[in-house]
Amino acid sequence: MSTTDQSPSAASKPLPARVLASGADLLGRHARGLTIANILTQSGIIVTGGAVRLTGSGLGCSTWPQCEPGEFTPELHAEAGIHPYIEFGNRTLTSVLLIVAILLAIAVWRSRPDLRWWGLVPVLGVVAQAVLGGITVLVELNPLVVAPHLLLSMVLVWQAVWLALAYRDAPRRAGASLAPARWASIVLLAVLLFVGALTTGAGPHSGDADATERLALDPAHVAKAHAMTVWAFVAVLAYLVWRLRRDRSEGDRDEVRKAWIVLVVVTFAQAAIGYTQYFTGLPEIIVGMHLLGAAILTAAHSAFFYLTKSSRSVTTAVASER
Repeated sequence: MSTTDQSPSAASKPLPARVLASGADLLGRHARGLTIANILTQSGIIVTGGAVRLTGSGLGCSTWPQCEPGEFTPELHAEAGIHPYIEFGNRTLTSVLLIVAILLAIAVWRSRPDLRWWGLVPVLGVVAQAVLGGITVLVELNPLVVAPHLLLSMVLVWQAVWLALAYRDAPRRAGASLAPARWASIVLLAVLLFVGALTTGAGPHSGDADATERLALDPAHVAKAHAMTVWAFVAVLAYLVWRLRRDRSEGDRDEVRKAWIVLVVVTFAQAAIGYTQYFTGLPEIIVGMHLLGAAILTAAHSAFFYLTKSSRSVTTAVASER
């Protein structure tokens, strides 16, 4: 019986309970759309956070959770310019992201009991992000806090794509397990994102003209370490593509080939942008493109990782649970 059937016990419930149940059922019917909205908003917060940083608006609001002492919204001051509004816009998008995450959690809880705990991850992640963002302002953009703030966003983008594919039961790969190489790729992705955050923390873009504290690292050396990690990632990806080149997804829809083609294209595009920003002196627009590319790379890898898992290992895991 579906959750929308009106049984005698359901009809006897108080009106508020019936309204809440109907609302939850409505969200459950639109859960797939909410998974897409979650991907877009999780990625969007990275872009707006990058805009805050690259325009020097990181301390546009001097405190948190208020923008200024006694004021939650920015006030126009000629000396402050547009910076408070850029920072406040990023905070506003965080509120939108939290709303989407809450609606998604309710929808998944109602419609997919097997994924209900995974549906709570975006809510918990956004709350943690808001707290980290507040600490970032209170410690005046200390790079040791800014880096985890960015990396948590990347984790939430990766999980958002994984959840969207899991929710619609996207077809897995029909083929032998490639678990060691697949897990190596995710480890290398984590390392390259981490070293990339260190590179940013050692570089010139602090997020505010007066916030000059940077990591005590040589930017050139960290950038080279980042590049070496990228090429290690490319090597593992090349091996996986060679093994996957003839594989297909189970069922009528073949998504495996699309997944690795997209990841290859995004990886090389991101590498090209990275080298361009390095050899052109880190112009803000190119750095912003590289930040967006990092979010897209993370999303593409999540899809690749999910779709290339062998359906044989999935079947074995299900059988063992039984």
